[in-house]
Order: sequence, then structure tokens, then C-alpha cells
Amino acid sequence: MTATTTGALSQSANAGTTPVRDAHRFDEAALARWMAANVAGFAGPLTVEQFKGGQSNPTYRLTTPGTAYVLRRKPPGPLLKGAHDVLREARILTALAQTDVPVAPVHGICADEGVIGTPFFVMGLVEGRIFWDATFPDVPRARRAACFDAMNATLAALHRVDYEAVGLGDYGRPGNYFARQIARWSTQYRDDADAGRDPDMDALVEWLPAHIPADDEARIVHGDFRCDNLIFHPTEPRVLAVLDWELSTLGHPLADFAYHAVMYRMPPDIVAGLAGADLAALGIPGEQDYIAAYCARTGRASIPNYDFYIAFNFFRLAAIFHGIKGRVIRGTAASAHARDRAASFPRLARLAREAMEACR
Repeated sequence: MTATTTGALSQSANAGTTPVRDAHRFDEAALARWMAANVAGFAGPLTVEQFKGGQSNPTYRLTTPGTAYVLRRKPPGPLLKGAHDVLREARILTALAQTDVPVAPVHGICADEGVIGTPFFVMGLVEGRIFWDATFPDVPRARRAACFDAMNATLAALHRVDYEAVGLGDYGRPGNYFARQIARWSTQYRDDADAGRDPDMDALVEWLPAHIPADDEARIVHGDFRCDNLIFHPTEPRVLAVLDWELSTLGHPLADFAYHAVMYRMPPDIVAGLAGADLAALGIPGEQDYIAAYCARTGRASIPNYDFYIAFNFFRLAAIFHGIKGRVIRGTAASAHARDRAASFPRLARLAREAMEACR
């Protein structure tokens, strides 16, 4: 997850393109030859630029006289096993193209590292708006509720997909999602001695495994569903494409929904959120109305264990920020953004504990 300080700063840092960074250059002529042979309708000459955004997988804008494309590739150099699996992203985009979930069309997939140095895929460029601020300040008040409803409908559509029917039965490990995730993040937290311990996190590590809800659903989950990972129509309150599927898997849909809905409780200086905002004045639906809309779309009467799901997601994010704190202390993540995230760790742990205590 990418933390941002404000929507304006995030947009200036992430929007648009830049010349390809030295570390991410590749043989553009080789790519053009591959596209001529593998992408229907391709006709050069080809111009390559790199998107500014902080994606962990380098992402490029490919422009020809008639069409624009997007290329996603693995970063060059040594990587952890299973990390940055762009071919996995291409697989889910291809599978979801036959559903109601809006995704960019995939035009070509290349597993051969010999073409540009790493595996990659090429998809269509979807033109539209990305909102980096959860209050949608650039949208007229009268249309904000419709934008929120579009986000809600898009996530509900994903959670209604029959993953077996679209060929994703082996896309993850169905079942025991919370137990596996809690164990993973608890271990990471405990093992990072440099970052130290926190009483709120200690309480969560002990409490969460013993209070996992009995229901054990499995659906396709996005893993990072936020307003800035969506492309909206240029003028209409409609989602045209969901981006950044790197964390997608088979998991619990209510974990995925609560991760998205945690925006209502998230301080905007940590990650784009709505905490402290006057929702009525902004024309944004309240948290309970947002939950009710999702429930109606997914056939639920309610979400009885909602505060558990919120606690889990704040805990997960706090564990990530705790890991960043450790890297800052060790000098391996010394950027200003990393230091800001490390400083936010105790606040996230406190928010997680408050949600935990609301469950009692």
C-alpha cells in the first residue's frame, strides 16, 4: 500500500509521465518488433515514456501514431521469489475481461526475458480521471455520492465473480484467510526487533487469532482497492478500469471491502482518508450507508463482524508501517516518505486497537 500525505502532493508526484528512468531502460526496438508480431493492429513508430506513479512494477506509456498502450514489466535485477509477478496480473485481467468488472484489455503477454530483459505484458491505455484525495475535491458536490456508489458497485461486482467459472480456481488458497494473514503479519512484527514493540500491537497479536469470525468465504480479492487505483470516466461518475492487481488473490471478500471502507476512519495525512471530514457538507455517503449499499449488492443482510474486519486491516497496515520503521532504523529505507510512514505506525496501531475494543 502506498501512503500519501495529501491528495495534491500525491497527484503531483504520481500523475503523468517522465522520460524512462535509467534503471528501467530497455531495448525499445526489440519491443517494437515483438509488438509487430504479437499485438493485433500494431503499427509504429513507437515512443516510450515511464509513468511517474509509485508502482512496484515499472509501468510505461507506449504511443504510436494510431494507438496508445501501457506496458507493465518486472523490475530488473534480483527479486524475492514470487514478487512482482506481472504475468499473474495479466492472467487476472484476462480472466476478468469476461465479467462485469471494468479492467483494461490485455493485448499481449510475454514470458520471454530475452525480449526486454524481464517478462511483461501490454494492455490498452484507459483515459480518464484518477482521484488521489478521498474527498474528491475536483468533483462537484452533487456528483460525489455517485462516484462513491460507482466504487461500491465495482468492488461488489468483483466479489460476485465465480472464480472457478473464469478459470481462477488455482489463483490462491481458499479458506483460513484471516488465520494465515494474521500469522504472517504477527510474525513480521515480532521478528523486527529494531522497530521495537508497541502495547497496542501486542494486544492485537494476542486477540485477533482468537476472534476470527466463523464464516470462511473465498472470493477474488483485489487487495489494494482505493480511489487512486481506479480510473473514472472523464466526465461521468463511472469506473472505467481497476488498476494495480499485484496483491490480488483468493481471499475473504469482507477483508477486501473493509480495507476499502477503512477510508472512513483513516486520517488523511496517513493514507487518503475521510476521518474528520464533514461528509454531509461534502455530499459523501456515510459509512453505514456505504456498508448497506455493498450488502444490498452482494446479498447480505448486514456485516455482523465489521469492526473485526476494520481492526484486521488497521493491524495489517500497522504491521507494514512497522516494517518500514525497522528499515528506516537500519538505514535501508531513508526516504522522507519512509520516515513519515514509520512515524505513523503508532497511530495506526492505536486505530486498530480501538476497532478491536469496539468488538467487545
